[in-house]
Amino acid sequence: MIRIMKYGDVPNSEIFARTQNTVDVSAIVADIIENVRTNGDEALFAYTERFDKAKLDALQVTPEEIAQAKAAVSPRFLDILEAAAKNIRSFHTRQVRNSFILNENDGIVIGQKVIPVDCAGLYVPGGTAAYPSTVLMDAIPAKIAGVKEVVMVTPPGKDGKVNPVILAAASVAGIDKIFKVGGAQAIAALAYGTESIPKADKIVGPGNAFVAEAKRQVYGAVSIDMIAGPSEILVVSDEKTNPRHCAADLLSQAEHDKLACAVLVTDSMDFALAVQAELERQIPQLDRSEIARASIDNNGKIIVADDLRTVIGIANEIAPEHLELCVDNPFDYLNEIHHAGSIFMGCNCPEALGDYFAGPNHTLPTSGTAKFSSPLSVDDFVKKTQYTYYTKEALRRVADDIAYFATQEGLTGHAKSATIRFEDEV
Repeated sequence: MIRIMKYGDVPNSEIFARTQNTVDVSAIVADIIENVRTNGDEALFAYTERFDKAKLDALQVTPEEIAQAKAAVSPRFLDILEAAAKNIRSFHTRQVRNSFILNENDGIVIGQKVIPVDCAGLYVPGGTAAYPSTVLMDAIPAKIAGVKEVVMVTPPGKDGKVNPVILAAASVAGIDKIFKVGGAQAIAALAYGTESIPKADKIVGPGNAFVAEAKRQVYGAVSIDMIAGPSEILVVSDEKTNPRHCAADLLSQAEHDKLACAVLVTDSMDFALAVQAELERQIPQLDRSEIARASIDNNGKIIVADDLRTVIGIANEIAPEHLELCVDNPFDYLNEIHHAGSIFMGCNCPEALGDYFAGPNHTLPTSGTAKFSSPLSVDDFVKKTQYTYYTKEALRRVADDIAYFATQEGLTGHAKSATIRFEDEV
């Protein structure tokens, strides 16, 4: 049963405690990365047979397999994928940044170029659940950014095939190449390249502890989006919310993973008790009830504070991945929410709306990193470079100042490089 805590009556260490994954997989992951880096496709085939129980003839998904997958998916689901993709494109298109140039001063031109990375690698989980939504959320911003090659890796089933809904989503999103490989070995392949899989400049997408650790270890050889922790939801609510709806929203994240964290923060003890009881009624009804039960019992919590302002302060301190603002007139409180991956406004905006359909990205900072990190966006797939042009006369005007500045840092070589161009004029 979910715990109820009265803010101020229990230590803050309990109020703000986070889910801890104590399994250290760093040594295992390091060995996998080195094997893939050394042996390339050979290692990938071996790991796929070992971990996924699939003996493959080729790593890359063929156009025929994609066509077969789309034929196996219901027309209704294809329509929904297209509608979701349209919403995601509409939102992310507005994130595009333009290059700029400044030439306001005589003889001086400065500017910034926004350039997409050449290759983006997308990791899409398999295993206990398939997430076509992740395909759309990760690939569409990359395409909008102008990335030349978008490559997806995802583990196959024992039959050597990728889940049809994953391939259908990849087709809708316009992914260029798809490979049947998962786990830490897939991250290593994207980081360093193999005979089949191109080296990526950026790796994005969620995964299990092995995937997260692999992303941590290859960072530097390649850029990554974030080190994702277990999924989180925090609901801010008063007693006016329907407790059935609140419980359902908490369970929408609890069913992801036994380590997932579902939190309600409210100013009403009566409402807290009603949600607690409702959770007990709804958990047995879920297909993934065992996972949800472990998440709610071990990591879930209901925090009761004296007033809504305190509730919002608690929410900001937790800085959740998903924050539902289930109150009347939620826009009155929006500017008070400073730390959250994505905010869902009002009582008719379940977090699942953001997972699949609304348009804002669902790849979000977890584990309190929303205090300094952002959702996945078009910005993740571009880099910026800057340029400077001075005429000789423009440089002459500031050369002595540059030289003086350089001497304050003890860098006489810097100083000389600014003044040497004018020595022949003396």
